[in-house]
Amino acid sequence: MAAAALAALAAGSLAAGCGADEGRTDASSGRSSGAANSHPPGRDAERARSDLASLRTASESHGDGYSRKKFGVRWKDTDHNGCDQRNDVLARDLRDVHKNGRCVVVSGKLADPYSGKAITFAKSDAAEVQIDHVYPLALAWRMGASGWPADRRERFANDHANLLAVWGVPNRQKSDSGPGEWKPQKGFQCAYAVKYVAVAKEYGLPVTSPDRSALRGFLDRC
Repeated sequence: MAAAALAALAAGSLAAGCGADEGRTDASSGRSSGAANSHPPGRDAERARSDLASLRTASESHGDGYSRKKFGVRWKDTDHNGCDQRNDVLARDLRDVHKNGRCVVVSGKLADPYSGKAITFAKSDAAEVQIDHVYPLALAWRMGASGWPADRRERFANDHANLLAVWGVPNRQKSDSGPGEWKPQKGFQCAYAVKYVAVAKEYGLPVTSPDRSALRGFLDRC
């Protein structure tokens, strides 16, 4: 899947309300898309089913040598819009966003896609809302990213399509698990699978057999 198509797919999976683009503005504005849509457009689900079938099945390696530093600068401004990726994602995923200057999100409201819980974000308690890698970095390392060039790992770690603002509690529970070991609330499983498969396809990452089975089940909810 081309990078532009992946970006479009990610945008379609994150929106307030029911419409795929309802309430969306660019990340530098004071508004945001809010909660992740639990039912992406049907064509996205169909593409995800097709792409999932094309992904290789592989077993995880032991993960020797992994560290977060191996994925480069944290929240690098890879899209060169002047704002780091964390603030871009907060501005995209939160509602009622307030900023200090053009970039820094200081408050907002999150409809947590993983739990369904309403979360109030304040920069003074920033850990309450965290930025999750849908396809976890440590899992990607175990599934082949250990052999990537450093710049590819950095791009993966900062790719908006693989980033999601979520409540800290389920994010800590998820940790570096794949969908075969951890799952979000039922209402988000379709959108989660669409995003996970799109990222795996874009970066040529395989899935484990349990992850493939879980993703198939999630896509059945679409």
